[in-house]
Amino acid sequence: MPLPFSSLPRPEFGSSTSEQQKQSFCTTIERLSTSKVWRLWTPLTIIALLLAGCSAPAEATLTSNAPPAIEATNTPSIIRYNGENNFIFLSIEENGYAHLFIQSERPQDLALTRITSGGWNDIAPALSPDRSQLAFASDRTGFWDIYVMSLQNGEIAQITNSAQYDSAPSWSPDSQWLAFETYINDNFEISVISVNDRSQPILPITEDPASDHSPVWAPDGRHVAFISNRSGDSDVWLANLDLAGDARYQNLSNSPLAAENHPLWNFDGSQLLWASTSQTVGFSGLYIWNANDPARSARWIGDGMWGAWNETAEKIVAITSSANQNYLTAYDINGTLLLSPTPLSGRVRGLAWGFANLPNPFPDSFAQAAAESPAALWSPVITPAADVPNQRWYVVPIADVQVPYPQLHDLADESFNALRNRMMIETGWDALASLENAFIPLTTNLDPGLEEDWLYTGRAFSINPLMADSGWMVTLREDLGAQTYWRLYIRTSIQDGSLGEPIHNAPWNLSARYELDPRAYEQGGKYAAVPSGYWVDLTALAAAYQWERQPALPNWRTYYRGSRFTEFALTGGLDWYAAMRELYPVEALITPTRVLPPSLTPTRTFTPTETPRPTRTPRPTYTASLSPTPTDTPLPTHTPVPSPTPPTIIP
Repeated sequence: MPLPFSSLPRPEFGSSTSEQQKQSFCTTIERLSTSKVWRLWTPLTIIALLLAGCSAPAEATLTSNAPPAIEATNTPSIIRYNGENNFIFLSIEENGYAHLFIQSERPQDLALTRITSGGWNDIAPALSPDRSQLAFASDRTGFWDIYVMSLQNGEIAQITNSAQYDSAPSWSPDSQWLAFETYINDNFEISVISVNDRSQPILPITEDPASDHSPVWAPDGRHVAFISNRSGDSDVWLANLDLAGDARYQNLSNSPLAAENHPLWNFDGSQLLWASTSQTVGFSGLYIWNANDPARSARWIGDGMWGAWNETAEKIVAITSSANQNYLTAYDINGTLLLSPTPLSGRVRGLAWGFANLPNPFPDSFAQAAAESPAALWSPVITPAADVPNQRWYVVPIADVQVPYPQLHDLADESFNALRNRMMIETGWDALASLENAFIPLTTNLDPGLEEDWLYTGRAFSINPLMADSGWMVTLREDLGAQTYWRLYIRTSIQDGSLGEPIHNAPWNLSARYELDPRAYEQGGKYAAVPSGYWVDLTALAAAYQWERQPALPNWRTYYRGSRFTEFALTGGLDWYAAMRELYPVEALITPTRVLPPSLTPTRTFTPTETPRPTRTPRPTYTASLSPTPTDTPLPTHTPVPSPTPPTIIP
């Protein structure tokens, strides 16, 4: 069971521990020594609490008299925006790695600037309430841990150090503690760790078979909002740190037909912002829940997959998404658009917004990261070939790939090979060695609805869908406007936390339509359980190599092949017809009759002929002649009998 925060000390933020508080703590320890809760604590935890409470004063503790009452803590003072020092912190993927960036609310003051770099990922930035530090998650040591960066000098301190995945840090109001998600026993849980005192034990907030992740600490210090699928789908839940057991948790969003993500409190805890993805009713986008009217449903304010408040909760910066592009935009709390969507260079992996006093000039580490330019991941190499009419392009073979036609466009094969090698590094195995399709000749018919598919251009490939049946690939559904797209994850061969990341949200099971469930059949499948283990986001990595996922056909719910969930195309900014003209003359594209392809066998392909019908046996015919025609079998002869001589009449 989770550690009962009601029996722990209440933090006195911004003040030192008095002798009376110390005495109260010791009294609490004596009372707990005779309770059942005491038996659940380890000896090291007991010693740590005794040292923290009955020795020298600490800057922040987690003790209080029981039964505790929820008391307000010293929340940060409201700073009105004056046009300076209001910064947006982002984690953006570039070349397949996520790095931290900073931008002023007014881009003319400070454009988007990189502040970390390297061959690793830095994600989920969170600005401390005292505005001096930035917490984030990183795999820079080979495993995912929590780090804290000083904004004054750029120095980075490691907070957690374990093999399991730790991410999504959120600050306590006094900037002394961090709530974070951690992957324990193949499941996401939420824990709390001290920032400055490593001797303090890590305290669990949740301990449930459900996936609990993305925590955000409320300004009152006694509540933590988070995402959980304990109700069957991803909802926003609230944990009361003064309670224990099931009474601690409350479902805030309670939306069985939608999945929520990325909650965030405003400055005084009166409103909670989150992103929602609706599958049947309502709108996908950003919602605001009013804590002063908890029974009322959250209200929609605008499109977005991630949002963050400014200091005064008067504006919201948001990340919106198209099929293969993320954008930065902003609204006021009534949903009025304040900033036209601005394209970003890669997928966003974290967002924060707040007031910060950064030094001028920036620390050396910031300046060094900003000066780096990511190297190109691949470049096309033209393969010499025989003369091609009218300077058209051609397809070239791709080596060691099992696929009906192992060929790709000469401008796309290097990108595919580079992506394949990167996938081997990230997953530990060759996931692209077997494909369902690559280049498809014009003489080959695909399924109905795919007559203008990118596979005909040589600029696309389709992954083998059998990997999903064997448990090595899962598919997440993403509805963008009126179109449905898919996000593919490939399972890593090593499951010790050194490769990949856990999956947060439930995947979509396309094969569930065949389980004789009418509802699953009508909606083209259903949500599956969140898979355990570590995975690599193939869709995001392919985008770094300019391969774009393809949308499902409008009838994908009733037509499995129309989902196109495994197909990626390197369009190069061309439309389908222009890409086809790179390979074929115009006459071939307007010919209504397809030419039968030549046989791949060395001998002539047998063409079945119509079975001959039986004919009647001919009868012998006779040719009229002066002499009788001899027959094969002579007829029996008769001895001639002399005829009587006619009498002679004598006159």
